[in-house]
Amino acid sequence: MSAPLIVGISGATGAIYGIEALRALKELGHPAHLIVSEMGQRTIDIETGCSMEDVRALAEETYSNKDLAAAVSSGSFRAGGMLIAPCSIKTLSGIAHSFSYNLMIRAADVTLKEKRPLVLMVRETPLHKGHLELMTKAADIGAVIHPPVPAFYHNPQSITDLVRQSIGRALDHLGVEHDIMERWNGA
Repeated sequence: MSAPLIVGISGATGAIYGIEALRALKELGHPAHLIVSEMGQRTIDIETGCSMEDVRALAEETYSNKDLAAAVSSGSFRAGGMLIAPCSIKTLSGIAHSFSYNLMIRAADVTLKEKRPLVLMVRETPLHKGHLELMTKAADIGAVIHPPVPAFYHNPQSITDLVRQSIGRALDHLGVEHDIMERWNGA
């Protein structure tokens, strides 16, 4: 069995990215461990028709963002990597500054210190210089900055098609084999 991926859903708009990542991992039979911030829960309520019970059911294990003693807070927990989708600027800032004041940021910090892949689907626009500097700092310490920018070469027919394309690319960076998206094969 593959090492689980940690999926974080923070409070930026775009909670559907985290939910679709969980759905994709479940379809692939790849275990996922979930952390949802307090604002992430609120965003799920506002933006999706999913209940927190539905979202938690997509993960093998879920943790309170307040539980800094959770299994994923330690480097001895064998995770395959971590995806934060969406990643708020607040969460990005905590990661860039190694300020582990909640479990999501602590798990991201552990992911980086253990040299495991960390993919941040930063969701903000427009970006000011401070945002760009935070992304640069996070990239310098090993994070992959992966904003959910839609691709159109696969002729998407729905919002889900757009979301799954971005999730598929994020899973590529986490080393997860999948066929959840259409790949570019030349014109």
